[in-house]
Amino acid sequence: MKKLIVFDLDGTLAESKSSLDAEMAGLLDSLLRIVKVSVISGGNWSQFEKQVLAKLTHDERLKNLFLLPTCGTRFYKYDGGWKILYSEDFTDEEKKKIFSALRQATGSSDLKAEKTWGELIEDRGSQITFSGLGQQAPLEEKEKWDPDFSKRKEAKARLDKLIPEFSVRLGGATSIDVTKQGIDKGYGIRKLRDILGIAILEMLFIGDAVFPGGNDYPAKEAGAPSIEVKDPHETKRVVEAIVACLEVT
Repeated sequence: MKKLIVFDLDGTLAESKSSLDAEMAGLLDSLLRIVKVSVISGGNWSQFEKQVLAKLTHDERLKNLFLLPTCGTRFYKYDGGWKILYSEDFTDEEKKKIFSALRQATGSSDLKAEKTWGELIEDRGSQITFSGLGQQAPLEEKEKWDPDFSKRKEAKARLDKLIPEFSVRLGGATSIDVTKQGIDKGYGIRKLRDILGIAILEMLFIGDAVFPGGNDYPAKEAGAPSIEVKDPHETKRVVEAIVACLEVT
């Protein structure tokens, strides 16, 4: 029986940078009643508060919830309030190098959008994220910009040569995430193992980018049994099945 269910956020639990809808929030409330749950996402802590926590029931069940923003480079647990256990932040020099590489790697015409919404590159402390249409782009525009990841795969190939000492992953609808080498969702999975004392094989990871180069793939590489979903609608059906199975056992 699985002891920990681990989710990606954008594209898995909710549409990109959108809040959980009422059905998903209800399903997670049900899941938290019977098993430990974690969310690992490229989003920062403020996104977790807005997208996830604002929609969940605030009671003792939150002690079963563990949140790892910025691809596992930070770890929060609930103990009467949300406490941060670690944060793998960049130095100023590292940030400068990553910003320069991102500008160089994403400056080609195929990645330049005619219209953007907000900053293209965001410093999240322990992660630096490029968003092809800007941080505030509407979902309908984001979904049609790079649906097959082809634009970002080319940029990732350039970045792997420019900054080989860092980890570069693709995620969300338009994002490229850069973290310290070896610090990704696989790192988050291992931290969950070490902090919670749960074997990786006793976890189940669910995400929409569980493919080589995708920012969910390191969770699978770390050994976590994984389910790849197309969208939040498919995730709901998976969660329903998990709840039904766990309630029986």
